[in-house]
Amino acid sequence: MSFRVPRLALLAAAFGLGLVLCLGLVLVATGRFNGGPAGAAVIGGPFRLTDQDDRPISDTDLRGKPFLMFFGFTHCPDVCPTALFEASEVLRALGPEADRTAVLFVSVDPERDTPAVLKDYLGSFDPHLRGVTGTPDTIAAVAKAYRVYYKKIPLEAGDYTMDHTAIVYLMDKQGRFVAPFNMKRPPEQAAADLKKYF
Repeated sequence: MSFRVPRLALLAAAFGLGLVLCLGLVLVATGRFNGGPAGAAVIGGPFRLTDQDDRPISDTDLRGKPFLMFFGFTHCPDVCPTALFEASEVLRALGPEADRTAVLFVSVDPERDTPAVLKDYLGSFDPHLRGVTGTPDTIAAVAKAYRVYYKKIPLEAGDYTMDHTAIVYLMDKQGRFVAPFNMKRPPEQAAADLKKYF
């Protein structure tokens, strides 16, 4: 009997350690664990890009308001236009308070998505939406900071498409990652959720 007590204690300790490790992984994956000096966010960071009006935009320009950020490209057949439509509906549901937030559509296809192309593409959606692009290196750096995967996929006749992460990131007033933002719900509900961060 004496040998079973330590064995049970060892199993309980191992189980407890496993739970702590699992919780830690969940917190890191959702960005709720701040690591590094001065609580540097695990997801997100500084950026300097160019919007659809060919104007520079940086993370500091968005300080003081929560914002949604997602990555895609204008040749995307379904996911991106759907997300942009859903974001437009949320902005519509916010009414005049839409000015208190921002929605950024970051192109992972800077080769084709020039500011002029983004401007034309976004003409079908809410005017509050901002499309942003940059050099391939700049986009790669922003994607890395936000833990976004993207890859060029060759198609026939020399064409290509892009495979990419399809998460909508909710960032707070200080530009810190809060959580993935659920767009698959009634716009009024999503808008009410976003208002909590005003």
